[in-house]
Amino acid sequence: MDRLWSPWRSQYIQSFGTAEEARGCVFCEALASDRDDEHYLVQRHTHCFTMLNLYPYNSGHLLIIPRAHIASYVDMDSACYREMNEVVRDWLRVLETVMHPQGFNFGSNIGRVGGAGIDSHVHMHIVPRWNGDANFMPVIADTKVISESMEDTLHKLRAGFHALPTRFSDHL
Repeated sequence: MDRLWSPWRSQYIQSFGTAEEARGCVFCEALASDRDDEHYLVQRHTHCFTMLNLYPYNSGHLLIIPRAHIASYVDMDSACYREMNEVVRDWLRVLETVMHPQGFNFGSNIGRVGGAGIDSHVHMHIVPRWNGDANFMPVIADTKVISESMEDTLHKLRAGFHALPTRFSDHL
């Protein structure tokens, strides 16, 4: 079995330890702020919101986050759960239209041992993928190449969301 070692991921996960918890939840802080662009908050929905990941695997790496500060899907109310899943479909459509990925990684890391960098506030990841986006740079040079600025991605995705002719989440 081949293994791809990524020690930088461990450093990232550990950086959200007790110092991060003492500072407060970055998701709740972004939601409470009126500076969406500064926090890369792309869209506010009724029960959840969408942000760009500050440490993206690829351009367009989105987080779908409940407004309520909860650590588990089990504790999520049904309206939020339904909306988050509908919003995922909206964002997949936006990403397909605006960024033209050839695939996606989608899911959640639950709990610290499950790989969650922020484990006190559950969230979903959508990572657009392109053929060849996993290249030698992270392995050889300890560098991930992100091909577009966060600001450009934020504005492109926000415009793409508002341009959708119909949104699944509008029908909840």
